[in-house]
Amino acid sequence: MPETRPPRILALWSAPRSRSTVFFRSMLERPDLVALHEPFCNLLDHGETTVDGRVVRSPAALIAAIRELSATKTVFFKDTTDQPHPAALADEAFFREVRHTFLIRRPAEVAASYYALKPDMDVAEIGLEHLHELHRRALALDGPRPVVVDSQDLVDDPAGILRAYCAEVGLPFRSEALSWRAGERQEWSHTARWHGAVSDSTGFSPTGTVYAQTTSTNAALAGFSAHHEPFYRELHGARLAVG
Repeated sequence: MPETRPPRILALWSAPRSRSTVFFRSMLERPDLVALHEPFCNLLDHGETTVDGRVVRSPAALIAAIRELSATKTVFFKDTTDQPHPAALADEAFFREVRHTFLIRRPAEVAASYYALKPDMDVAEIGLEHLHELHRRALALDGPRPVVVDSQDLVDDPAGILRAYCAEVGLPFRSEALSWRAGERQEWSHTARWHGAVSDSTGFSPTGTVYAQTTSTNAALAGFSAHHEPFYRELHGARLAVG
C-alpha cells in the first residue's frame, strides 16, 4: 500500500551496473531530501564515508549518523550488492525502519557491463543473489512492503516509474528530477570510472552499450548469469508496474 506520509529513510539497494547511479542522480535534483552515495560500500571499500559533512568509520557510526540526519530531513541512500551487506542486515531495528527499494537488471546485461570494467570478476559480484537476500529480509520484517524496480522499466518510462515509486514510498513526484546538468559529481568522484555514462548524461536514456564479451561469447559470463537468473526472476515478478 502506498505511503501517506514522507519517509524518514529511503534505501535503494541495487545489483551493480543496473542504472542505480542515474536513479541516484535524479534524487540529487530533489531539495526535499539528502542523498548519500554508497555509504555502506564506501565503508567496505575505503574504511570510511561521509554523512552530511561528517566522516564515519564504522557501520554503527554510519547507522547512527543516518538516523540523526533523518530526524530533520528525509535521507535517501543507494548501495550496490556486488558484495554482501552484513552490517545492514545485522541491525534489525535499523533495517525495519528503512523504506527499502530494490533495483534489478537482467543478469546477462549486468555480467557484460561489469566484466567490461572488471574482467577478474567472480560470480557473486553480479549481485542479484545478495539483493535477493536483502529483499527476503525486508519481506520478513513487519515494515512497509519493499518496492522492486526493474531498471529497464525505469529507462523506458522514467516519468511513469518515478511517479509510481514516489506514490509508493510517500514522496511527492517532481518532474524536474527527470533531467539535470551533465558533469561528474563529488559524491562519486573516487569511483568515477564506474559512472562515466551518468556523468555525461542529462537524463534517463534507454540506450545500451554494445560489449565485446557477453553471455553469448563468454562461457564464464553465461554461467554467472545462469546462477543469478532465478533470483532475478523472483524479484522481477514483484516489480513495480505503471497503470
